[in-house]
Amino acid sequence: MELSWEWYPALFVTGLVAGWVDAIAGGGGLLTVPMLLATGMDPQDALGTNKFQSSMGTTMATVQYARHGLLKWTEVSQGVVATASGALLGAVCVTRMDPQLLRPVIPVLLVGIALYLGFKPDLGREERPSALAGGLLRWRASGWGGGWISPDARREARWIFAGVFGLLLGFYDGFFGPGTGSFWTIACLIGMGWNLLAATAYTKAMNLSSNLASLALFLITGHVRFGVGGVMAVGQMLGARLGAGVAVKGGARFIRPIFLTMVTLLAVKLLREGWIQSR
Repeated sequence: MELSWEWYPALFVTGLVAGWVDAIAGGGGLLTVPMLLATGMDPQDALGTNKFQSSMGTTMATVQYARHGLLKWTEVSQGVVATASGALLGAVCVTRMDPQLLRPVIPVLLVGIALYLGFKPDLGREERPSALAGGLLRWRASGWGGGWISPDARREARWIFAGVFGLLLGFYDGFFGPGTGSFWTIACLIGMGWNLLAATAYTKAMNLSSNLASLALFLITGHVRFGVGGVMAVGQMLGARLGAGVAVKGGARFIRPIFLTMVTLLAVKLLREGWIQSR
């Protein structure tokens, strides 16, 4: 099915806005998926095309955060590998299990994230001691930690964090998907004690990893419309470049309200869809 030319400006603008929002707080799919479905393409092609164009925007955002010194390959490589592995496993499991089983749970978790951040206005404003590293130090002090935990425990905490959350959230992203970025961000804030800007940058790198893994499957099965996806990808990359730049300059105070807004909108969307399906 070929689209008339009138669709393409709207697709570009949608990609631009979604790329800007996604680079800052995630949730760009709230805009792009409905737009792709509105063109009349079947759901599988819409999801594959969305994964293609969003991956381009996430790539640009990740590059921009790396250029500002917020990401280093040596610090994200373990998470990237674990997340990609989890995403592939999750995508395979989709063919054998119904991902809709998770639908009632995810909005509750997202609302919980929004409320938690709402009642903790200082969370993410500044870097804090890592809760995971602190737990490892206490474990070492108890005599159970063994010799592999160093006195500061920061390296081990990052390694465990990347492996465990990479596999879990990568699997979730490949299996179901909505809210993955929000879960990554809150995990970074609580588990590692990073500020909101650092958490956002790390989240983008992990999102990129799982997106590319899922995209590979859509490409193999032929569910990517490159003409439509290419137009949106140009908008995505431009929006992501602008959004990442604004996030770096604005920091946590700028990111926080946008993040809370997108988490809330996603929760409302999932609740509404679940209500409609139950009728």
